[in-house]
Amino acid sequence: MTKFKSIVDKKSASVQKVAKKRPLKPRKVKNVDIKNPVKAQRAFDQSEKLQKILARAGQGSRRELEKVISEGRVSVDGKVATLGDRFIINAQTKIRIDGNVVDLRASEKNICRVLAYYKPEGEVTTTNDPENRATVFDRLPRIKGARWIAIGRLDINTSGLLLFTTDGELANRLMHPSKEVEREYAVRVFGEIDDKMIAKLRKGVMLEDGMASFKSIKSAGGTGINQWFDVMLTEGRNREVRRLWESQNVQVSRLIRTRYGNIKLEKDLPRGGFKELELQEVNYLRELVGLTPETETKLVVPAQRRRTKIHQIRKAVRNHQKYRKSNK
Repeated sequence: MTKFKSIVDKKSASVQKVAKKRPLKPRKVKNVDIKNPVKAQRAFDQSEKLQKILARAGQGSRRELEKVISEGRVSVDGKVATLGDRFIINAQTKIRIDGNVVDLRASEKNICRVLAYYKPEGEVTTTNDPENRATVFDRLPRIKGARWIAIGRLDINTSGLLLFTTDGELANRLMHPSKEVEREYAVRVFGEIDDKMIAKLRKGVMLEDGMASFKSIKSAGGTGINQWFDVMLTEGRNREVRRLWESQNVQVSRLIRTRYGNIKLEKDLPRGGFKELELQEVNYLRELVGLTPETETKLVVPAQRRRTKIHQIRKAVRNHQKYRKSNK
């Protein structure tokens, strides 16, 4: 036994020696030319994928930017970039999209902001529509040094809560299926519903792009063959709620998203209206997907709003007292 153990120890020791002698394979960073494999590895560890750099600079979500890079529309220091390229950004780095220079300083000073928008039916979730239909971006407030990025999509016939952010990394992580962020919908269906159908939708149904199911499904009233249900799922596949019901030969007549994570569609928010989330809500979303908390906000703190209102009231009272004295 001891002889066998010594042989194994010798073999493992020789394997370790071979592993130590094996040269490191250098990993490339596009704008850094280092031949030493150890230094090249360090540079690689410090580098970032191009789509991540651009997302942090507020140019879109990583998924959107991957498409832009694949189309050959992005150049770095005069050379067309390809998907998968990694870079170390410095003061001299020039990145262009469609020939326009990207302001990389925006990634350093960009404050993560999130809007809750009540999307009405009839609007499409895109920045440019070839059919010139109304888009969800038409009503949003304009901002300098950043742009609004939609966190997911709602189809043209779906209304309800749609979140927007200035942080491309936050948008990408919230949309990624691995994060399993809850989305809740109020859905009105047209057709006969029975317990077996509900059980199937809970257990899972095979759709054309794989298995899908509702994590929860609750009756919410209705009469006859028009019934309302509250359903929840943890992914955002295209028209998934509608396709799940259609798999049971039931037609969806109304679909409203009411919740994303813990962010709910507020009852006093009108259709087509928006509200910027407070810092606490923004940081809830960031912590949900493993991002560091934001420390700044563009919103006026409620206490400041109260002080401003009190100050205005006191000023108005003083002006009124002066007016009364002057008229005595």
